[in-house]
Amino acid sequence: MRFVSAEQVARRAGVSRSAVSRTFTPGASVSPATREKVLKAAEELGYHVNDLARGVLNNQSRLVGIVATKPEVGFRAHLTAALTKALIRRGSVPVLINTGQTEEEMLAAQKMLIGHRAEATIILSGSPPASFLELARRNGQPVVLIGRSEPEADHVHAGNSEASIEAARLLLKAGRRRLAFAGSQSATPSILERQVAFVAEVEHRGFEVQIAHGHDSNYDCGLAAARALLAEGPAPDAIFCANDLIAFGVMDVLRREGGLRIPDDVAVIGFDDVPEASWLNYNLTTFRQDPLVMAQRAVDLLERRIADPDAEQGHDRVVPELVVRETFVPET
Repeated sequence: MRFVSAEQVARRAGVSRSAVSRTFTPGASVSPATREKVLKAAEELGYHVNDLARGVLNNQSRLVGIVATKPEVGFRAHLTAALTKALIRRGSVPVLINTGQTEEEMLAAQKMLIGHRAEATIILSGSPPASFLELARRNGQPVVLIGRSEPEADHVHAGNSEASIEAARLLLKAGRRRLAFAGSQSATPSILERQVAFVAEVEHRGFEVQIAHGHDSNYDCGLAAARALLAEGPAPDAIFCANDLIAFGVMDVLRREGGLRIPDDVAVIGFDDVPEASWLNYNLTTFRQDPLVMAQRAVDLLERRIADPDAEQGHDRVVPELVVRETFVPET
């Protein structure tokens, strides 16, 4: 590829190469007449400043890495989209790295971002190893985590336990007694927090919880969890699901294979409020995580860290709100 160069713009405008550079450098001194000629030539040629080269010269760039596992799935897809929009509004260039959760994969992603002088890294998947945070610290690269907590990094965390406790209280208040939790063997920090809080609250009130797990936190996981619950004996009369994708699978099995009515026979509550939760076939009562809010909170923490590298770690907790639809209507 042969991009239009500043030298070509200078020749077309009849000015020096340095005049072109000054024209595209904020705050640099250049006469109005020269600026007009340079901008006119740049538009005619289709010239754009080489931001990558400028970033290398300044030992920094506007790149911000987003490290995520399966960024196309469920709530993470909407959070990733919200993050890219928030970063672009900030003037950053988001770079999405779709990686796994192993230490080797995380470090490979980080080395790539540091090699390209990324300004910061936002992590949506996996808890970064200590070596990840140490390498970022040595290079002065801020790290913001979403959905997990680390003592040495800024993070945005959903109020998983608060929502899960509320789910348990509302279901018991409505007279549901055979409660179940549909979770995932992936046991991410967020899903584990939801399970622990829900089970603890139910047991604290003198009842037991059936627990069923699928392999991953997706629709197939919900299918597997629901089948396991139905195979154990009497069907639960309420199921709290670790996320909406799991809830969709649970609901389809309850209706199609169990012949059960929702919410008459079984109440179902999800978590995330992805757009599909409002579809007529599901109409799922769920706890809403707002991806726009969480993304902006992450960018705010990033701005704070860049402005004051020595500030104490910022911890922002966003408590989800219950969105009531047809699968469970709390008593008033």
